[in-house]
Amino acid sequence: MLKSKEVYQENLFNMRNNVYVGGEAINRNDHRLAPGVNTMSTTFEMASDPKYKGVATAKSSITGEEINRFIHLPQTPYDLMQKQKYIRLGARRVGGCIQRCMGCDGSIALAVCTKELDEEYGTQYHNRFLDFYKHVHQNDITLTCAQTDIKGDRLARPSKQQNPDAYVHIVEKRDDGIVVSGMKMSITAVAYVEEFLVIPTRALMEDDRDYAVAFAVPADAEGVSLITRPVWLRDKDEQNAAPFCQHGVSDSVIVFDNVFIPNDRVFMCQEWKYGRRLALLFADSHRHSYSGCKPAVTDILCGATALAAEANNIHKVSHVREKLTEFAMAAELAFAAGTAAAVYGENTSSGVFLPNKIYANVGRKLTGETIYHEYNLLTEIAGGIAVTLPFHEDFVQGDNVENLKKFIVRNPELSPEVSLKIWKLVENLGASSMSDWYKVAGVHGGGSPIMESIALGIEYNYKDKKELAKYLAGITDELDDSAILDNEPTRGNKLD
Repeated sequence: MLKSKEVYQENLFNMRNNVYVGGEAINRNDHRLAPGVNTMSTTFEMASDPKYKGVATAKSSITGEEINRFIHLPQTPYDLMQKQKYIRLGARRVGGCIQRCMGCDGSIALAVCTKELDEEYGTQYHNRFLDFYKHVHQNDITLTCAQTDIKGDRLARPSKQQNPDAYVHIVEKRDDGIVVSGMKMSITAVAYVEEFLVIPTRALMEDDRDYAVAFAVPADAEGVSLITRPVWLRDKDEQNAAPFCQHGVSDSVIVFDNVFIPNDRVFMCQEWKYGRRLALLFADSHRHSYSGCKPAVTDILCGATALAAEANNIHKVSHVREKLTEFAMAAELAFAAGTAAAVYGENTSSGVFLPNKIYANVGRKLTGETIYHEYNLLTEIAGGIAVTLPFHEDFVQGDNVENLKKFIVRNPELSPEVSLKIWKLVENLGASSMSDWYKVAGVHGGGSPIMESIALGIEYNYKDKKELAKYLAGITDELDDSAILDNEPTRGNKLD
């Protein structure tokens, strides 16, 4: 089903007050969470807009109903490409992170891994997950995924930590479920979703088996506390706030204090060998999502830089135009990598279609390494006004309004009102708490570039390249091209 943003917000605001900001328990209708709620609400608006039908929506593989694509389990390369497109369109609309891909990618990972667990151990996790996901589809539930544990001593494994709560773990097994404790960190959007998924963050050993746990839980469940850091722009409450200022993000430390999880919500329980598999399934899917998200962020920075050039009346200068091409290269190379990851993806026994690991990691690594350079391009062309612009109130009241109208105009073709809106966007994009979030998230979200390097070091076919060099050097007589020749797009189906 597709529900409205009003129903989503009503459900959200009726939840238990277990979100904490500044030491205070708050309701989810608190003004500091509103920018994030607005972002989540945008996904409901897009799904109900006929213009986005088939992009923001999909046919459920479980119920057959039309659902929001953010809770769809991709069945084909086309599904992955539409997911990528939807993320880019949504992120452009809200001015950055659309915040629903974590729940989507966590669901994809669990759908695949639960099936593999059942195949090896004879468990019933996959049917449990599908029953849970039927509930998600029938109620259009908002989800996020909590993967990152607080980790404590980085040199110690989970079971060797002085603080056992450094990783979420099982403290008791009952006939009807499990009890878990521990902490997760840097979990985006959990303060304004209805439920969330929990999965391991790393490879595990047999001694770590109690840390091999995956489950779903309501975001306001007893024993769950969300210590939250909202990020917003100071203009968010103004009557005529620009769209960029109306959206924001919140991240939380999640505390699990002896939380009971019923069996029908448990999707991994002590199968430690699959900790790494589940963690990487999420990571690879999430890195594919970045091939939609990060091109959108680059689109926004490119547009703001182009506007700043026009406001400075330098938009026709050749070296300025050349700098803009760097945005185009970054955005479209990342998007192309995501498309390639979909086209050369793989089917699984669960029926879920996964992106190609190489292309997904290449795209994510590229975007993580270019984000600060893109902000530098904006700063070079805009100048220092992002950090020296007078407050908005000075432009609308007081003794200096007329002087500031003269101050703000640099291109005589632009009015003072338009010029001010351009420079306010540059300020908010380049020198605000929101911009700082995007810079750090651009590097670390989905895994820092070193994590993609590790993945590429393991997954990339270096042997094929070495054999090529041997042939070209005359060391071997035959060239084996099978690695590339046999790599067919769309699961081996020819494209006519």
